[in-house]
Amino acid sequence: MPRFDRILIADWSASGALSPARPSADAIWLGETSAQGTQTRYYRSRATAEAAIAGAIADAKAAGARLLIGCDFPFGYPQGFAQMLTGKALAAAVWAHLAARITDTAKNQNNRFQVAAELNAALDHPLFWGRPASLDLADLPATKQGDYAAFGLSERRHVETLIPRAQVVWKLYTTGAAGSQGLMGQTMLHRLANRAAVWPFDPAGQITFAEVYPSLLARAVAADPAPIKDEAQVRLLSQALFALSQQGKLGPLFDAPALAREEGWILGAGHAALLEAAL
Repeated sequence: MPRFDRILIADWSASGALSPARPSADAIWLGETSAQGTQTRYYRSRATAEAAIAGAIADAKAAGARLLIGCDFPFGYPQGFAQMLTGKALAAAVWAHLAARITDTAKNQNNRFQVAAELNAALDHPLFWGRPASLDLADLPATKQGDYAAFGLSERRHVETLIPRAQVVWKLYTTGAAGSQGLMGQTMLHRLANRAAVWPFDPAGQITFAEVYPSLLARAVAADPAPIKDEAQVRLLSQALFALSQQGKLGPLFDAPALAREEGWILGAGHAALLEAAL
């Protein structure tokens, strides 16, 4: 695999309000490593962070540089969901479906819970779950109610069985709710996918998006003195991936089974030791 010149890691957020003006946890952080060094940046809104990512894509294209963009939200759903929802077994069809329904303002106000309720109603099964107690949505239960096996779906993507700590894509609220990040992040992928490859749905290219899970470096993050874990995660993962790329050792991380072409895959799954050793 050709080496990437820049690695950009995005720690995403589904917050319904602007993050604090002072850099904080549970917000959006971007960490970037190149031959010029490493830098991290904090963003209060998804709109400004998306603009920064789009700018990085444009800069890389103008310079003829190879850019890998890792995003810490699920890019897909268990096998069969896309076909049930859209009639096509394609993750990109789900992104388009979500992008047509999810609204998101410059102040992070969004309707993700309402859209999840609509998806449950359309499929006549409570696949998505989790919401604030103050939000009364009949088709979105506050706790898990769905019987995934009976409905013909797995509760977890295959890659999440390899990384048990990863949260299920259906959970939208409370600690570790990756589902909300997925809903909001996949709408961004829909908008930017025409400017880049999205792995593993596409082969890696000059500009490549990939799903990442920064907790693969949990021990290194825990040992890092940074006061904000999110900042440490994007910084360390960008450094590890850049080091592996420069050493010509990134190729194994891009190996994924055939079903990943529908479900998505976490870059580095099964290779946590390799990532740690690169730091």
